[in-house]
Amino acid sequence: MTSSLRDLKVYTTYPHSCSYLQDQEATTLFVDPRQEVDQTLYSNLSMLGFRRSGSHIYRPHCTHCSACIPARIPVGDFVPNRSQRRTLNRNSDLIIERTGDIRDDAAYELYRRYINERHADGDMYPPDRDQYESFLNNAWDCTHYYRFYDRQRLAAVAVVDVMTDGLSAIYTFFDPGLDRRSLGAFAILWQIEQARQNGLGYLYLGYWIKNCQKMAYKADYRPLELYQGGQWQSAHPVE
Repeated sequence: MTSSLRDLKVYTTYPHSCSYLQDQEATTLFVDPRQEVDQTLYSNLSMLGFRRSGSHIYRPHCTHCSACIPARIPVGDFVPNRSQRRTLNRNSDLIIERTGDIRDDAAYELYRRYINERHADGDMYPPDRDQYESFLNNAWDCTHYYRFYDRQRLAAVAVVDVMTDGLSAIYTFFDPGLDRRSLGAFAILWQIEQARQNGLGYLYLGYWIKNCQKMAYKADYRPLELYQGGQWQSAHPVE
């Protein structure tokens, strides 16, 4: 089962407050939630700049703003800079385990602490277990959950979707008390290497937003490609 992109029904939301840029309104384009989705269709939509949240596939569709730009890393060309090499070395002792889901108490407690201490100003605050499980679910049987352990201590969890041409970094949450490790950056670097080892071309990062600090970090990974004007274009260096 793989539907033609031409046959898809999509819907737009009413304008709502933007989650990323202050005093801005946003409109979101959603794929019909009744649409049957498999890995191939999901991958094809990602190539067109769509993203998923739980079982919903969406893309920003704002009338007067184009700040949210889909971003991906061509992993075959990526070379870590000095700071990124230090991050890799600093975390070389972590033990990494893949699990089938993250509905257990240990993973949720880490997520709860992360949201409370790092994102109390965001849409996912206050943390809620039902929202957590819905947001990070294995929607189309292509999601992998990776746990990063500092000895016996759960330090981070990365939620990663496997697509036909790459990996998609869905979400990473980590122990806020381990700042020195730069676990968010390490999770991205680790996923780049995983994509490369599996013969995949890209790591999809979601949306790069120049004037939003929480999203602008993606420009640190170069070369970077941005989806603009209906095609992926090299953005090195990102202006």
